[in-house]
Amino acid sequence: MTKKTDRTGKIRWLVLALAAASLCLGVSAPAHVAEAQEQRYQRRSILDFFLGRRYLDDRPQAPDVQQPRRQQRKRPPAQKAIVNTRTAPPVRAPVQEEPVVQKLGDARKILIVGDFLASGLGDGLTAAFETSPGVVVEARGNVSTGLVRDDYYDWPEQLPKMIDELKPAMVVVMIGANDRQQMVTDTAKEKFRTDGWFAEYRRRVLSFGKEVTDRKIPLLWVGLPAFESDQMTADAVQMNQLYRNQMESIGGEFVDIWDGFVDENGNFIVTGSDVNGQQVRLRTSDGINLTQAGRRKLAFYVEKPARRLLGTQASPDLVRLDSSNLPGLGLPANPVEHTVPISLSDPNLDGGAELLGARPPPPTLTRSPRDLLVEQGEMTPAPPGRVDDYRLPVAKAPAEVSVK
Repeated sequence: MTKKTDRTGKIRWLVLALAAASLCLGVSAPAHVAEAQEQRYQRRSILDFFLGRRYLDDRPQAPDVQQPRRQQRKRPPAQKAIVNTRTAPPVRAPVQEEPVVQKLGDARKILIVGDFLASGLGDGLTAAFETSPGVVVEARGNVSTGLVRDDYYDWPEQLPKMIDELKPAMVVVMIGANDRQQMVTDTAKEKFRTDGWFAEYRRRVLSFGKEVTDRKIPLLWVGLPAFESDQMTADAVQMNQLYRNQMESIGGEFVDIWDGFVDENGNFIVTGSDVNGQQVRLRTSDGINLTQAGRRKLAFYVEKPARRLLGTQASPDLVRLDSSNLPGLGLPANPVEHTVPISLSDPNLDGGAELLGARPPPPTLTRSPRDLLVEQGEMTPAPPGRVDDYRLPVAKAPAEVSVK
């Protein structure tokens, strides 16, 4: 009984010792686990509730903690030459310039005269006829000129000299934007917009146009466009009507460009459609001058009547024939020997007197219906039953009835 009790007591003490040891381990284990978790996770907060738990590994390490360095693999030499296409600028192909069309020696000339608008028209027409070898554009516009003042530049005196020098096939006039000012006449000084001013200006326009039409040269007078200033636009409308009336009286042609530089309501526009229908800026910031696209559009209205008057000379396919592109007009290297044409009725082909298969005409004992009709005027009777047989049918005799 005593041995059994001692053995039970030893077992009991052993169990208590193991329990105490496990209790010690259990107390220390949560501390290590808590420490590990503290190193792994942050403490939860209200941000963790919405953003989720964050890891300490994502935070920057302390400077005294040395992180293991990863071994970097060396790139092959071929990969070092690879260019990053995302950052490298795109390589543009070189722009091929169109070949310049050589003008013909006898190309017909278009003389353009006027003020700064005429100079812009000259640039536009030069681009319009750039591919036409039979047309040369001579732009002689002077920026600050007009028909009102002749002390700075005398157009009535200079125009005949230009015509004699260039001998143009056509004259294009665009002038008047600088003429909205006082005019000095032989008798008085006329203010702009007065009746005396318009009467004298009408006389000058008529005289200037006759310098061209009297020489039997086609004349195109281009009207003024709308301007940003309402007063300038109203003056341009009145002056365009004057130009139109004078050109009709002397045989010139008035070119109306108004619709190309206003909107559907007739108001001035800065941006509008170009000759290709694309929206571009047509006027400069001052509301008076034209941009490059506006000059080309201005020339578009003049190009139509100019091509009509010049005809085939304005075609871009016109070429000059020289020794290099002449067609073959000579005889071939081995000409065929010329022979006399053979007549089908020639009896001397084979020594015979008649053609092959020829027979004497058959003798006629009776005259044909044609001979009777032509010679004697007699027409043979139509055969019975034909549509032109008008003879009455022969009545048949009644059959005899036999009586028995």
